[in-house]
Amino acid sequence: MATLLAAGKFQDPTTTAKGEPRATVAFKGMRTLWFNTGTLCNITCATCYIESSPSNDRLVYLTPADVDGMLDQLAVLQPAPIEIGFTGGEPFLNPDALTLISSALARGHRVLVLTNAMRPMMRPRVQEGLLGLRATAGERLALRVSLDHWDPALHDSERGAGAFEEACAGIDWLVANGFHVAIAGRTRWGDSEADLRAGFAKLFGARGWPIAATSPGELVVFPEMDARLDTPEITPACWGILGVDPDGLMCATSRMVVKRRGQAGLDVVACTLTPYAPDFATGPRLADALDPVRLNHPHCARFCVLGGGSCTA
Repeated sequence: MATLLAAGKFQDPTTTAKGEPRATVAFKGMRTLWFNTGTLCNITCATCYIESSPSNDRLVYLTPADVDGMLDQLAVLQPAPIEIGFTGGEPFLNPDALTLISSALARGHRVLVLTNAMRPMMRPRVQEGLLGLRATAGERLALRVSLDHWDPALHDSERGAGAFEEACAGIDWLVANGFHVAIAGRTRWGDSEADLRAGFAKLFGARGWPIAATSPGELVVFPEMDARLDTPEITPACWGILGVDPDGLMCATSRMVVKRRGQAGLDVVACTLTPYAPDFATGPRLADALDPVRLNHPHCARFCVLGGGSCTA
């Protein structure tokens, strides 16, 4: 990040380092409300954008009261059911994870849980709870599993020795029990998207997983987010130059709820990728989080605008 700051980039919320107006994204209506259940994770990845680990509790566990209160606020703004996303850290480390998911499903929402499908998800209590939710919610409950690459060695280079087989065992269990499963891969190792999808297709076939590697919704391929790299800033002129519609970016239709360690109450942030950035925090009320978002972060440019990435289903 020091390189970017030295270049004067991503510092002024309204103006780029070249003195041009910074691009903004207007809010178009809530399609996905994310909850970060806490940044604690059972593993430490080599390049986790949120720095999740067994010791990082900068974002602490959400409670059922936290989620219910925010869902009450959502019902005022958006009465119809939408997608509710749970991310972390590893969501199934949160002791109330099943209750949080159940609360969202009980209100008629669709739920997407981002998980590594490892030991926290595979505990008998969690398995039993998930089976109960699957029985009542059906296709409204989906899980997206982080499987960074189809090559076990590359996945394990990111997540630790044995992580690939442990995650695959979790996916085996989900598939065997009829859950709707998607996979999240990454372009970190330089594969073309076509080659990456072809490799995953072979893996899915070998494991008997009914996941279409050609479908962007079933195999999500995430661009890399490295804030240390020199990244171009986005101006209003970029929309036409790049052929990008700002209404299609995540911050046009989603927000995320976090609970910071040592801070009273919740905080709504404009983007899942920037939970620590003060410019993207709006306060405890969902109604106050609907202003246009200034793209004043390298992740806005590299992941969303240039990379075409999105955390939503």
